[in-house]
Amino acid sequence: MSDIVTPLDTPVVGDVFLRNFRKADGRMLYLYGREAHGLPVQKQQNDDIATGGEVRFHPLRGEWNIYAAHRQNRTFKPAASADPLAPTIAGGPTTEIPFEDFELAIFENKFSALHPLAPAPPQLDGIDSEGATGRCEVIVYTPEAEGSLHTIGQDRRRLLIAAWIDRYQALFAEGCGYVLPFENRGDEVGATLHHPHGQIYGFGKVPLVQQAAIDAFAGGYDLAAEIAAAMPDYGLSEANGMAALCPRFARFPYEVWIAPIQCREGPWDCSEEELDGFATLLGEVTRRYDAFFGRPTPYMFALHSAPREGCDNYHFTAQFYPLLRGPDRVKYLASVEQHTGVFTVDVMPETAVEALRAI
Repeated sequence: MSDIVTPLDTPVVGDVFLRNFRKADGRMLYLYGREAHGLPVQKQQNDDIATGGEVRFHPLRGEWNIYAAHRQNRTFKPAASADPLAPTIAGGPTTEIPFEDFELAIFENKFSALHPLAPAPPQLDGIDSEGATGRCEVIVYTPEAEGSLHTIGQDRRRLLIAAWIDRYQALFAEGCGYVLPFENRGDEVGATLHHPHGQIYGFGKVPLVQQAAIDAFAGGYDLAAEIAAAMPDYGLSEANGMAALCPRFARFPYEVWIAPIQCREGPWDCSEEELDGFATLLGEVTRRYDAFFGRPTPYMFALHSAPREGCDNYHFTAQFYPLLRGPDRVKYLASVEQHTGVFTVDVMPETAVEALRAI
């Protein structure tokens, strides 16, 4: 069982320490903090872990989709007393994190759709299929059972960004073609755990949507120019070289992007000042959403960065897709959106930015 504490060389203010811990079931746990983590191990889980599924190519959509039947029985809305993302406390239930406390934790998902050891699947005539190689990880923002990107505070958001950057570097080094940190928040999105957390997928192949963005940037699309043109009327806020805005081409009601004003490939490419602004805006956007809708806002959030191989002119964004078009009205993705990819937007971006600015 490996257990090493090392300082991280990442662009943050002050030291960030990393404890690499191999769990009893073989999965890795990474503990990030402002102080070195040295607590003793409590009792551990030791379940059988699946090694991923398969990917099959859809010939009419041009995309690779993941098939992972073992995820059908994953943890679903456990009671608060059985929170699997809480610390493991003496006398309490055994959780994913076998320590009594931590600052921020990342571990390999027990129900991983992608795995570096995914076996080659049986071949079907006329269907291209491969093992679903890659990584799926869970990021636990805080040991507290409740919270958001706003309430965890600026220092914890900076720690989260440092952890994202470290995992980007590690997963690229493992050979993942594209890395997507993301968060599913709320029942309407399908989140099955309410403890404040996100995830990271390290894809063996670049997904279709991300490849389209790569092609657009490589073809000369200038997002910096779009941000400059949009900010006067569609800008929500600005902090240390980072902008938050409602895109003029938004597909979701109240969609917000955070992006560096100057072109950057990913958070690893940003200055310390820009990362501080990024952390500020992550908290501000979440605060505005919750205040505007009057409740914890269900959303899909993800970082869109350059692939492992890089891309000329790629411009990093962090994108929030709320699943509400009003405090009690869900934006459903129904037949037209699902069958064609063409979205019907119920709230104009210019209306959305005015409403969010007023908070």
